[in-house]
Amino acid sequence: MSELKSITDSTLLTNQKNSVPVLGLGVWKSKPKECYAAVKSALESGYRHIDTAAIYGNESEVGEAIRDSGIPRQEIFVVTKLWNADQGYDSALIAIDKSLQKLALDYVDMYLIHFPVTGKRKDSWRALGKIKESGKAKSIGVSNFMQNHLEELLADTDIIPAMNQVEFHPFLNDVKLYDYCREKGILLEAYSPLAHGKKLEDPKVTKLANKYGKSNAQILIRWGLQKGLVLIPKSVSAGRISENGNVFDFHISSEDMNEMETWNENFRTCWDPTETI
Repeated sequence: MSELKSITDSTLLTNQKNSVPVLGLGVWKSKPKECYAAVKSALESGYRHIDTAAIYGNESEVGEAIRDSGIPRQEIFVVTKLWNADQGYDSALIAIDKSLQKLALDYVDMYLIHFPVTGKRKDSWRALGKIKESGKAKSIGVSNFMQNHLEELLADTDIIPAMNQVEFHPFLNDVKLYDYCREKGILLEAYSPLAHGKKLEDPKVTKLANKYGKSNAQILIRWGLQKGLVLIPKSVSAGRISENGNVFDFHISSEDMNEMETWNENFRTCWDPTETI
């Protein structure tokens, strides 16, 4: 892992040889106007990684904010995702074109299968390989894949996903999945790294926040960065977006990191892919 220098300069190299900024902005449930303003604020705060999806309904606003930022396209890492209804080989090839049209971009830096849809994910992955080959996506990966889904995929392909995006935070710390992804060279990306705020005021988090003179959210984000995760906290507040990015000037001690490893409760705030066969 590269040294955690700043929000703009800290990246991780994928197995597909492109660099992902370790901290990005998620725009799930961000309404179009809110999304535009949030992306603009994030880019102004130094973020260079924006994560959207076809189902979010805000790809157009993400693209517009990127263009209006004045930042060269090649400096911004853009992620979007193949929605469940579009899974399958032919439909996935159509879906990427629709996303690129809405984003008004020639390519995305990462295209993800949004969920391991039963009976379709293998064909979807074949399509993503074609999409990568075409240059419409610089890299490809998956989201919400558990170890069994990854094992199935890797048995059927020569292309290892560059990234697996899942809900991950100290209260949902899936060590088995974390270790498996590291073993296979798959970057693990944490969505909802703040557990949708449901654990933000936990006394254990507050105690560390007071110790380090940081906010509770900053403690949770820094934990993920020090574990070698990519994180995409979501916010539409310019102040919180800036605060979430201000996590490169402190270090959680090994002792406290070890303590945080004991916090897991399998506390899931989003959909649960563990039962998907």
